[in-house]
Amino acid sequence: MNKSRGIGIVGCGWLAKPLSHELLKDLHVECFSRESTKDDSLFWQNDIVIIAINTKDNYLNTLQKIAALTKPTCEIILMSSTSVYREFDSDVDENALITKTSLIKEAEDLLLNSKERVLILRLGGLMGEDRVAGRWKSATDFSDGFVNYIHRDDVINIVKMMIKSGVNQGIYNLVAPAHPTRKEIHKKNSRKFGSEIGNFQGFSNRRVLADKLIKEFNYTFLHPNPLEFWD
Repeated sequence: MNKSRGIGIVGCGWLAKPLSHELLKDLHVECFSRESTKDDSLFWQNDIVIIAINTKDNYLNTLQKIAALTKPTCEIILMSSTSVYREFDSDVDENALITKTSLIKEAEDLLLNSKERVLILRLGGLMGEDRVAGRWKSATDFSDGFVNYIHRDDVINIVKMMIKSGVNQGIYNLVAPAHPTRKEIHKKNSRKFGSEIGNFQGFSNRRVLADKLIKEFNYTFLHPNPLEFWD
């Protein structure tokens, strides 16, 4: 990688902090929280800006501000979500025609219409380390169905790979290729961690496919099966 290329990460949370540590091995990286970023900061002169913030607190206004403050040649990488496919109950990929408006879709469209170089990464449910499926503090009732999870290690690995390859446009699903059911995962984790399994109702047939990512980059997932994320 080109060490002189500057990367700014908006967000310093569960995903962004370890991502910044990994990118720092090869690149100059600044990691700012949403609140600490100033309009006149040199942060906005970075060649690449990665947006890894939650959708709370005037999310669209924040994205609009980022689009306006970054230089025209800046490459934007948005950590989006597979929740954009919520209307589907079948296998779905990046070619799906999304008809239902959502905050996630509005955010994607805002950036795509504002900047020339925008890379949209639609992340599945982020898991791994201390994020264990089924160990929720309050939830006891769940909808069963195929899961669309991804391990944090793979997200970090994929982002680094894409930056290295020079890809700066397009939409990609980031989801582990195996799709066990939520109930299967909760059962296994309840035995491993001693947690309650909860109650299950209904079933979702939605499987978000990452075939485009796998084919174009010949990518092999570090953690391909969510049943084994915590082994």
